Amino acid sequence: MNQPLAGYAPAPVTARMENHGDHMLKVAMQTGNDLLARVGSMIAYEGFIQYEPNPPAVRQIARDWATGEGAPLMKCSGDGLLHLADYGANVVVLNLNGEGISVNATNLLAFDAGLTWGVERVKGLAKFAGQGLWNTKISGQGWVALTSRGKPIVVDCGGGDDETYVDPDALVAWSPNLKVKGKRSFRAQSLIGRGSGEAYQMAFSGQGIVVVQPSEDSTDRLRVRG
Repeated sequence: MNQPLAGYAPAPVTARMENHGDHMLKVAMQTGNDLLARVGSMIAYEGFIQYEPNPPAVRQIARDWATGEGAPLMKCSGDGLLHLADYGANVVVLNLNGEGISVNATNLLAFDAGLTWGVERVKGLAKFAGQGLWNTKISGQGWVALTSRGKPIVVDCGGGDDETYVDPDALVAWSPNLKVKGKRSFRAQSLIGRGSGEAYQMAFSGQGIVVVQPSEDSTDRLRVRG
């Protein structure tokens, strides 16, 4: 019976974070190298791993989440092999080497607890969408795992004069050093929420990347927040 299933066995661990197929994240856990992961994302683990939902570090930052933006997180600690997933979404693994990434909270799966992170307002959008758009910014030296509803495209903005335009409902993440502004292409009534679908875009320029998923998020990314 094992022979037909051999191709699905876990591969040897080669990095802190890596994909097992397109839809699962494999994390090599070590004592002292904790992980913050989306609550409910654990699907299997080997070894001795403990979980703490809403740890103090998360509660501290959550006090600044007056907008309600942010994913419920748990701290994972211990030794072993941890597998995470999010309803069959594609998993994208990034190894930050001093860089940063700005992530839509609904697309954040897991990241090293030692990274610097927090929720920030995206500059340049407030006049288009009430209080603006809030994202989770993560930076430093370590690993981050994102999810995408389908196989994403990674657009290199290239630092040229041309801007890259993205539907905010399909946006996963971008380099925080990029310049961001809003573009209105139809009527003001379609500004909040999905509306006509393409009435509002985010324009990116500068040196960096933008990650876009082939599916529009069901949440209203640009709703007015108090």
